[in-house]
This record gives sequence, structure tokens and C-alpha cells, in this order.
Amino acid sequence: MTAINKTSAELLASKALASGMKKELVENILPYWINNMSHASGEGFYGRIDGHDILDPSAPVGGIMTARILWTFASAYRVLGNPEYLKVALRAKNLIINKFYDAEFGGTYWALDAEYRPLDTKKQIYAIAFAIYGLSELNRATGDAEALEYAVRLFHSIEDHSFDKEKDGYFEAFTRSWEQIEDMRLSDKDANESKTMNTHLHVIEAYTCLYRVWKDPLLETRLRGLINIFDKYILDSNGHLKLFFDNDWNCSYDIFSYGHDIEASWLLHEAAVVLGDKEMIARVEARVPSVVEAASEGFTTEGGMIYEKLGDEIDGDRHWWVQAEAAVGYFNLWEHFGVQEGLENALHCWEYIKNNIVDRENGEWVWSVRADGTINRDEDKAGFWKCPYHNSRMCLEIIERTK
Repeated sequence: MTAINKTSAELLASKALASGMKKELVENILPYWINNMSHASGEGFYGRIDGHDILDPSAPVGGIMTARILWTFASAYRVLGNPEYLKVALRAKNLIINKFYDAEFGGTYWALDAEYRPLDTKKQIYAIAFAIYGLSELNRATGDAEALEYAVRLFHSIEDHSFDKEKDGYFEAFTRSWEQIEDMRLSDKDANESKTMNTHLHVIEAYTCLYRVWKDPLLETRLRGLINIFDKYILDSNGHLKLFFDNDWNCSYDIFSYGHDIEASWLLHEAAVVLGDKEMIARVEARVPSVVEAASEGFTTEGGMIYEKLGDEIDGDRHWWVQAEAAVGYFNLWEHFGVQEGLENALHCWEYIKNNIVDRENGEWVWSVRADGTINRDEDKAGFWKCPYHNSRMCLEIIERTK
């Protein structure tokens, strides 16, 4: 990659951005999870706090949430060195290994009940990928050999059961014993298709993190293959991501997900950089600006990035995770591509987040601001999908990138 010269004003602005995000991370986001979601028993976590900050101690505990807690606190420990963060990460690791991991068939369960007994035993590849992501980051942060051992086990579970040897890519979901399952959807908002952009994006994310600590030849091959899948099937000529596919990679859905566009712009770049292949880096870097440009169709002058467009219908809500990914994606565009507007948009995102998404009264971030400007408290403050990962990662990425 070519070195990009930055002005002193840009560097000062980026440092100020990192300082503000560090304060948000250590004084608001992480304490909320430590103080409110850590189970009083000393083991594991509660499953849900609703949008009005009411704890539901009987709620199921999600595998995705637990893995994202693991990644968040392992990464925070690695970057900031606070031993309290490591304690939370180890709590999450133990819950994954001792309760979520399926010792008989491999993989991890989708959900446990409030007593940490298997509740939904389906094997969703997206969720298993997040377990790899969290365990790999813990190994990266501490050298934890057991964490790496289980990350590698889960990698082989995905490769043995989900990889499509004939037509490439990864199938979405299976029964506990890795048989075909009728409902493959990640959530009830998704199309019931056998391959999706979302799962492939987060398998890339997980495999990139694993490759940092485990230079396995098959892993390298699969990571390269995933980047090629995005290049060949998922990234459209208009810069947007296609979302849902059949076995043969046909897509018949007219949906633009602006948050996923901007998230993919930097995760694909990160994967290529971690692989260290100059030709692949150049190929990915040739596409990143167009992906950011496509995502920017959802970036509004009054603040924030809207959620998605389905045909002619606009979902103008500003979801918490979309704003966080927009800040990182725009910052990456400035940092590695020298686009000044990228830094300006990252700063704009941060101002919008501070003024609209951060919950100053109760802590953490709200789920979204609706298109009419009202706060959405119908969705969770913490739970199955509302986790500390997107917003914490935003902060940690900017902190590390400005060191």
C-alpha cells in the first residue's frame, strides 16, 4: 500500500476522535455490560435488558451475544490492558466452551436457556463464526492455548460441514447433527436462502482474526477464497452487496443494506492486508472506494446513515450498528486511501452518535432513532442481537489506528 500523507489538522482531528471514543468506551459502553449483564451468580451473563433498561433474568442467552462479549472484552484488554476486561472475556470463554460447545457433534448451539441448558441446538454458521472470532481474539490478546484449540475445532466444523465443495461458499444452517434444516434464516427478517452475504462477511471476519494467530494453509486458502467470492458473486457492479443467494449464487432480491456495504468495505480490506498478498490487496483496494460510495447513498446530510432500501421503499431508521460501522468505514477510506471526505464523514458520524444514539441517562446506546426522529425503545438495550461489539469495535479500531 502507498503511504498517504496527512495534514496536521487531519491528524489532530483524528486524535481528538480517538480520545472521545476511548472515553465513550471505558466510561459508558463497557461498564454497562460489566455492571448490568454479568450474572449475579458469577457465571455467564443475563440474556436480555429491554429498551427501557429493565432486566429480564429469564431470557434465553444467545450464542452470538456471548461470542461478541468475548471478542469485545478480549480486544479491549489487548488494547487497553485493564484486567477487569480480561475477567469478563474469560467468563464469556468459559460459557462458550462449557455450555455452548457441542462436545458430541461439534459446533456451538444457537441458544441456551436462562439456566445455561441447551435451548436451540441448531448449527447456524454465522454464530459459530462469531465464536471463532472471540476465541481467536482472546488468544491474540493473551496467548490462551485453550481458546485457540476451540477456535480451530470450530473452524474444522465449518469446513467439514458447511463448505460447498462443488459451487463454493458456505451453507447457512444445519440441525444439531449437521443435517439439512428447513428454516435456514438467521432471523425472521431474512430470506430463507442457503447462502447469504451476511454469513460470508462474518466468516471472513472470523477467519481473518484466526489467521492472525494460526497460519494454517487451509485457513489461508479459505480466506483467499472468501475474498474471491465477494469479488465474483456478492459485490455488484453498482458497489452494493447482494444479500441472498440460492445454491448456484443466483440472487433475485433488490435490497441495499447500507450498513453492510460500509462494514464490508473495511473488513474485506482488513482481510487482504492480514493475508499480506500485494496482488490481492491491490485488487481489493481497487473496489473499496466504490463500495463506500454506494453505502454513502444512505448517508444523510442531517446526520447518520439510514438502514436500507428495499426496491423503492426506504427504511430511514438510524440503527446503532450502522452508525458505528459507518464511522470505521469512512475512517478507513481516509487512512488508507487519502480521501479527506472520509475523515469528515467519520467525524460527522461520531457527532450524530453522541447527540442521538448514546443513552446519556441509562448508559450504552439505543437500538435506533426512527426516521421521524423519535427514539426506538421497543428493541433491546442488550440482548440476543444488541451486543457491545459494533460500538466497542468502532472505538477500538479508531484508538488503534491513531496510535
